[in-house]
Amino acid sequence: MREENELKLEKLRDDMRLVTADIIKLVHKRTKIASQIGDIKNNLMMKIEDISVEQDIAKYVHDMGTQVGLNNEFIGRLLNLLFLESIRIQKERTPNKETKLDHMAMFLKAKQLESEGKKIIHLEVGEPDYMPPVSVKLELLKTFEKKHVHYTQTTGIPLLRKSIAKERSVREDNVIVSPGARFAVYSSMVSTLSIGDEMLIFEPAWPAYRDCANFIGVKVRTIKTSVEQKWDLDLEELERMITPNTKMIVLNSPNNPTGKIIQQREIEYILKLARKNNIFVLSDEVYSMYSYIPYRSILEFEYDKSIMVSSFSKSHAMTGFRVGYAIASKDIIDKISKIQAIAITSVAEPMQYAAVAAMKSNVTKNATLMKKRLDFIRRELENIPCDFINPDGGMYYFLRFKNKIDVNKIIFDLLNEGVAVAPGTGFGESYYDFIRISACQPIKLISDGLKILRKVMNV
Repeated sequence: MREENELKLEKLRDDMRLVTADIIKLVHKRTKIASQIGDIKNNLMMKIEDISVEQDIAKYVHDMGTQVGLNNEFIGRLLNLLFLESIRIQKERTPNKETKLDHMAMFLKAKQLESEGKKIIHLEVGEPDYMPPVSVKLELLKTFEKKHVHYTQTTGIPLLRKSIAKERSVREDNVIVSPGARFAVYSSMVSTLSIGDEMLIFEPAWPAYRDCANFIGVKVRTIKTSVEQKWDLDLEELERMITPNTKMIVLNSPNNPTGKIIQQREIEYILKLARKNNIFVLSDEVYSMYSYIPYRSILEFEYDKSIMVSSFSKSHAMTGFRVGYAIASKDIIDKISKIQAIAITSVAEPMQYAAVAAMKSNVTKNATLMKKRLDFIRRELENIPCDFINPDGGMYYFLRFKNKIDVNKIIFDLLNEGVAVAPGTGFGESYYDFIRISACQPIKLISDGLKILRKVMNV
């Protein structure tokens, strides 16, 4: 009997190898088809991703899978991997599509021009022009005296974690310090998501969410918001978009680039869906200090699969210090800690002590100053043919030009005239006729920049 079973096992393993080889051959055939589709899309100037086509394929395959008894979630994850590979291949076949402008590309171009001697007004990047609190400088000097220049706990020094926990009304073991909010976003995704999972994002959105997800093989699906609807979230569309493979919803409030603050009823509805479908909710609250209407943190709603991310970059003008943090359940924090232990060891100890000092300082004047600048921009934009919604918070205006002008030309003409702005396509392909203007410069420079914008637009 044993010999018979061993022979059967060997035969089944041979069959498995042959079937796997057939799958690889079919995947190869599929990639060749994807290449041909990419060529045609390039010729027709079509977008690479087509959600309706993906949905049709998914329905067809899921129905087939149900008939043969395959697990629905497995099918979804496999499909997402195939979709991601098709997108990658088509991007290679459509180079014209990959010249998409974003705020970082413009920032680097502007910096290059500056290095060549050209004066640039930076309206493209969200980096406060004012300095961190004086206490930060003094604390950095003390770190040498106290020899605070060593490796620390991966989760962060206890003093900083305690300070954050107290401010956010959570337990210390719910806090982990990270090298900036971007890494907190990335490590949160890595520790909770798997290859082939789906993540839902409201657009326009900070491009790092998609970049991080794509890097780890997670399929991003987007729910569009519009200036016509005052950037309100389409919660019905969100509910329709949820599938068995949806594992995370990303929120950003106040939003970058629109400044929209998510209201309590919206958060409650989103969390209702998350609880029902066992979905993580990642809430980026980096701009929360710059809130000009009532603001509610995800932490107030006590959902055990929520992750709140923030940093000291915007609130305390400490962009170069790279100190951020995540707040979540202890289980999630433990998983994030393992990622950080592998990737970074720990956040620089002097910077953590500087962050503690920063938390003791009153920085409310920063929000007051930013609001003053935004009000100035609003008054100036009323003289420019564009559509915009006054931001609830943050430090940007996201505006759409009227009259179907060539926005890319405007952007490059501005740069030639010494003004850098962020292209709307960096925040979602649908926003090609938008630009983002940052209020992170003195009013005099903002005024000069907007004058040049009117000059370039002939208004």
